[in-house]
Amino acid sequence: MQESREHILLQTGTFIHNAIQQDLAGRLGDLRTRFPPEPGGFLHIGSAKAVYINFELARIYGGKCNLRMDDTNPAKEDASFVQAIQDDIRWLGYEWEGEVLFASDYFDKMYECAVELIEKGLAFVCDMSGPQMRSSFGGLGEAGKESPYRERSREENLDLFARMKKGEFPDGAKTLRAKIDMASPNLNMRDPVIYRILRRTHSNTGDKWCIYPMYDFAHPLEDAIEGITHSLCGVEFEDHRPIYEWYVNNLDCFPVKPRQIEFAEIAISDTVLGKRHIRKLLDEGKLEGWDDPRLGTISGMRRRGYPAQAIRDFLGAAGVSKAKNRVEFTMLEHFVREHLKPVSKVVMAVLEPLKLVIENFPEGERELLNIPYSPDNPDMGSRVVPFSREIYIERTDFMEEPERKFFRLAPGKEVRLKGAYLVRCTEVVKDDAGNVTEVRCTYDPETKSGTPGAETRKVKGILHWVSASEGVPITARLYDTLVLDDPTAESGVRENPDSLHVRDTALAEPALAAATDGERFQFMRQGYFCLDAKDSTQEQRVFNRTVGLKSSYRPTV
Repeated sequence: MQESREHILLQTGTFIHNAIQQDLAGRLGDLRTRFPPEPGGFLHIGSAKAVYINFELARIYGGKCNLRMDDTNPAKEDASFVQAIQDDIRWLGYEWEGEVLFASDYFDKMYECAVELIEKGLAFVCDMSGPQMRSSFGGLGEAGKESPYRERSREENLDLFARMKKGEFPDGAKTLRAKIDMASPNLNMRDPVIYRILRRTHSNTGDKWCIYPMYDFAHPLEDAIEGITHSLCGVEFEDHRPIYEWYVNNLDCFPVKPRQIEFAEIAISDTVLGKRHIRKLLDEGKLEGWDDPRLGTISGMRRRGYPAQAIRDFLGAAGVSKAKNRVEFTMLEHFVREHLKPVSKVVMAVLEPLKLVIENFPEGERELLNIPYSPDNPDMGSRVVPFSREIYIERTDFMEEPERKFFRLAPGKEVRLKGAYLVRCTEVVKDDAGNVTEVRCTYDPETKSGTPGAETRKVKGILHWVSASEGVPITARLYDTLVLDDPTAESGVRENPDSLHVRDTALAEPALAAATDGERFQFMRQGYFCLDAKDSTQEQRVFNRTVGLKSSYRPTV
């Protein structure tokens, strides 16, 4: 336990640990945290930071973490998001305490709490419209104006609130507001709205309610009802902490008074995280769905092939603080590569095929080559790769008029075919438009890889290849970030025109025909790929490139 706590200390925020240790006085097992997503979209890497902090702290302190769907706004929520959120959390490696909880299950209790505030003279029913109310709030350095309905009697407020619940008034006609201080320097404390009238069918409670609590009221009550000791949330809620504390301190029914602690959100370069932005792109038809592999959603990263452990390590390395931290996307890719390298089978796939004919190889024959999956890990085993007279190489691996330091195939030049033989280019075949359609070569049968003396003749170029007759047709999707940072753009980002390249005439060695969902491969010289089970068929397997082989990220020491 001690080693784990020291390891995670900086990763989950020293200031958070100090507060927990002070509050619990060293009592392990008493900590209770929660992760309360609004089921109005899929989780993204920013959400994963909150998942990481809440679940890791519960783990190292021997406490518990609840999963609660904050479904207080029926206008935005959908049951499909509830399941997706659970799937994402479990995939990240965490399990919550007990059943999934729903804020809407507490609507009766919240209503009772609102009534309690009215009875104490701390809440009133207001008839002001939304624009009237907003204009009355004032501004920084300017006190707001009290509602003309602020001094309604307790009996009138109780009656009006009950009638709001019964549906006697139209949407927006009345609100229930807390009675705090319209001159408070914190605008959140200027008689905030507690309940509004909203006729929307709720995914959990149906049409039982036509009034719904506001988030600032519901959030602290949910925590208090569940006995949460520490409410860990984003720094954007720091200005809301006084209202959080005001609600729980002015209600007598909660023995546990949760403590809110804020941490800064994470920002990643060239990445879209906001649900509003994602919905806009979805509406415009620019994305496949919430699990589009170009997105920063957890489901998108999973589909792209990111390992869950790599995401957790990235979040830990990014750290937790009060100040917003911005990290480079290349840092995330670094951790992905670090996890994929030791576990990925190295195979051959040609994304842009160019036919190569070995003229002195017997026509109609083939040779079965046994090639290890990894030169560094013999435990991965090997596979049989068929070698024949006609194979395909990568089009970019041939140049008729080679540039300086081009060490691949060119007329008269010799290269090694991975796991096979040395070949020398003897002829180039073109179509009527002058495009190269075929390259002819001869091979040296004495240079088979792995045989004594085969490596004595050194060449600089080693090419991957696939048998023309036994290659498996695949689609390879090469992903980049969906957007690029652009400080001149209104949103701070601009669309990346190169976020996706599809290679639908690609060929792979036969072993990939048996690839399974979640299996990772390193396509030799191309990058790390995984099978996209969602789009693959038996006739055409689809592979998503998770990340390239080269990294520009340099970890700080």
